[in-house]
Formats: sequence, structure tokens, C-alpha cells
Amino acid sequence: MICKKYLKITRILYIMRFITAIIKRFMPKELPKPVGRWRTETCNTQMNTKIDLSNEDHCGPCGQYALEKIEVKNSKIPTLDVKNLK
Repeated sequence: MICKKYLKITRILYIMRFITAIIKRFMPKELPKPVGRWRTETCNTQMNTKIDLSNEDHCGPCGQYALEKIEVKNSKIPTLDVKNLK
């Protein structure tokens, strides 16, 4: 009697696994989304920034990129000539 119940349960489990395997086969597979440094950039400015930063990490002199960005930032700030204000 216990053996018959056990066989019924195992058959049911086998059938359930078989059905779920078939369903999974026809379900669309979700592709992993690239994240971080490996995602594809659609914006050219973001892509160029990523390229510049990766080059700075691997082949540029230490701090050169940061120094260039500071110079560009400082050149954009307007300066007041106090002597010519009068």
C-alpha cells in the first residue's frame, strides 16, 4: 500500500518535471544584459570618455588626463581684470 502511493507520487513528480522541461524549452530565453564597462554605449561622448579613462588607466602617464581636464575647466571660468574695471 505504501509502495503504491510512493509510485504514484514519483510518477506525478516525473510528469511535472517533464512538463516544466517542455515549457522551459519554448519560453524565450532572457539574454544577460551587459553592465558596467562592457555595456555598449550609444552616446559618442560617453563612449569617448570611457575610452579616455581606460587609456589613462593602462597606458597614459599617471594623472595626465586629470590635469588636462582641470586646465580645460579653468580655461572656461571667466576671469575679472580688476585693473580695467574703472
